[in-house]
Amino acid sequence: MASMRHFSIAVAVFATLFATACQTDTGARNSAPPTSAAPGQPVSGGTLRLVGGGDVDHLDPTSSYYTVTNGILRTYARGLFGLNGVAKGSDTTKGFALVPDVASELPTTGNGGLSADGLTYTIKLRDGVQWDTQPPREVTAGDFVRGFKRICNPVAGSGAPGYYTSTIKGMKAYCDAYTKAFTKAKPTAAALAGFQNSREIAGVQAKDDKTLVFTLTQPASDFLNILALNFSVAAPKEYDQYVPDDATFRQHTISDGPYRITQYVATKSIRLERNPAWKQESDPIRHQYVDAIEVKMGVNEPDAVQQQLEAGSADLSWDLPVPTAQIPRLKSSGDPNFTIFPGAVSNPYIVFNLQSKNAGGAMGKLKVRQAIEYAVSKVAIAKVYGGSDVATPLHTAIPPGNIGYQEYNPYPSPGDAGDPARCKQLLTEAGYPNGLTLIGAFRNAGNHPANFQSYSADLQKCGITVKGLPVRQGDYYGAFLQNPSIAKASKWDISAPGWVPDWYGNNGRAVVQPLFETNCNPGTSNYGCYSNPKVDSLIKQALAEQDQTKAAALWHQVDTAVMGDAVIVPLNNQNTPIYKSKRVQNALYLPAFQLYDFTNLWLDPNNP
Repeated sequence: MASMRHFSIAVAVFATLFATACQTDTGARNSAPPTSAAPGQPVSGGTLRLVGGGDVDHLDPTSSYYTVTNGILRTYARGLFGLNGVAKGSDTTKGFALVPDVASELPTTGNGGLSADGLTYTIKLRDGVQWDTQPPREVTAGDFVRGFKRICNPVAGSGAPGYYTSTIKGMKAYCDAYTKAFTKAKPTAAALAGFQNSREIAGVQAKDDKTLVFTLTQPASDFLNILALNFSVAAPKEYDQYVPDDATFRQHTISDGPYRITQYVATKSIRLERNPAWKQESDPIRHQYVDAIEVKMGVNEPDAVQQQLEAGSADLSWDLPVPTAQIPRLKSSGDPNFTIFPGAVSNPYIVFNLQSKNAGGAMGKLKVRQAIEYAVSKVAIAKVYGGSDVATPLHTAIPPGNIGYQEYNPYPSPGDAGDPARCKQLLTEAGYPNGLTLIGAFRNAGNHPANFQSYSADLQKCGITVKGLPVRQGDYYGAFLQNPSIAKASKWDISAPGWVPDWYGNNGRAVVQPLFETNCNPGTSNYGCYSNPKVDSLIKQALAEQDQTKAAALWHQVDTAVMGDAVIVPLNNQNTPIYKSKRVQNALYLPAFQLYDFTNLWLDPNNP
């Protein structure tokens, strides 16, 4: 997931208010103050206030691949399985336990949920999970089948379709047919629903309303992790009425979680309130402690957000980091509301648009990309984010803490500070003795402008001029990087996204496959449309390998092949500093989202 985990084709942003059905919502508009309780005991009430810069990438769970968005998705979209948050001081790469969500139990060979050959999963749904419809309606196995059919929609599909096409029987054929059907045809809501409702995925079947059966093409020891992703959530039949994640869809989201969206104003605000159809006894993962969750957008300066958090006028940052300059003060003071969680991520990294025709197709030339590998000062980038307490230089495509990681440095520079001379030499060998000019796309908020300024200054030292292209924070992934037509139109050459693994442990699929497997479809996380048959083959071998030691060796081979092709410039393995207001209690960290779990915290009534 990119510091995103992310994706989807361009989606127009409309600052429209909720449709009539939502305007007449009966939920409380002014939440009551939190009720009192004994210290450490859960408290009910109050509004959790988040403030930040940009919008969501998508509100459609099928399409969202942004860590920021996943924070609120967890409140209204439920999957078969889920992941628990961890407390301060826990090992974030090991403490993220997979647990049943809508599924009644984890399938095993012992309980009949997993066949002896590892190819068939039979999953029973728990009772009492309901859609926020009028009247409330039970979530069924058919709703999950619908959700899987939406994964490869050609409008705003999943950012990691390879998770599914490489595991589930018939999924690739279904997705290929879906893409082909709309090569020329207009993807209207009716046409999309017509395709989905007239075709089946061989390996995703509803045996009855309470039983799902998945058939795999080969054993996949990480399949339950895949089923825990937001792409795998149930979808109500009402979603057939809308083009995935268009402006109308965003005004008609339906919840089966503890909260529901009662107002969404693009680029401005989001409000969620308690979902009256949700029942605590049907949800082993989430709670409904706060009355409401409000997101206020348009504050693009981390310092302004930090001031609000420390003053108590806001509770959590929505999408901006703790200000770099404030980290030493917060750390030395021992402020109990400040925590730095250890990371095992690639954030940020530079990605090249291999489709660009700019500067004579420079991004398609290996020596140009290698020149940039040598040029960038990774220690300078680390300083942007707070120095060694927060970020350490990264040399590999697979970060530490993930399967397949082995330390090596294919493009070394003195002290990781860059090597302009080596960069100039390679540019001359590539046919650019006088340098070249590129377009660098960057998010217009947080540390991202300073990040751009840092690496562009490094490139200028060896003759590469980078023209900055600011992109609105909320559009950066879903509407920009994950839209291949923008890449193919040469609108950008380099950019610096980030990547957070979707899960830890046996996670080669989550670290490598979305970024480097051939995939240039709308919603891709392979932003530059990189394609190497050798890499694709190694990924396939690694996924099929049941011996984890052998699988790790194969993932490392993918790493060396990707770095040999200079597809990305790894910059930092970044820890995550988070600051919360003093009224936020029971803050459990979600490592794959890099934020706290909104569904498990409560608000201290003594700190209004």
